[in-house]
Amino acid sequence: MNTLGNAGENAAAEFLKAKGYEIAARNYRSRFGEVDIIAKNREYLVFVEVKARKTGSMISGVEFIDRRKIAKITTTAGRYIASYESSLQPRFDVIILEIMPDGVLVREHIENAF
Repeated sequence: MNTLGNAGENAAAEFLKAKGYEIAARNYRSRFGEVDIIAKNREYLVFVEVKARKTGSMISGVEFIDRRKIAKITTTAGRYIASYESSLQPRFDVIILEIMPDGVLVREHIENAF
């Protein structure tokens, strides 16, 4: 993973922990794709896609989450659920980050994004 992506995922994981989520897995891979972060709270098993962009980027990270990306994430989430049974309801979130010269800023946490 590149430095930008690693810094972004670390910031997203810390953000979720501060909100009371438990991180169950990071960079979970199947032959179908990858889920950046898998987290739990009281009600949900949350599959999180993290999108980080440098300050001044002309394109929002959300614009890179197309149907193909969603299919990969949801299929990989299905594999995770099949391997690690849970009574929690699955949910798919997106965390948008801005990478600035002096750190990482969480811009938005979109719950139930798709």
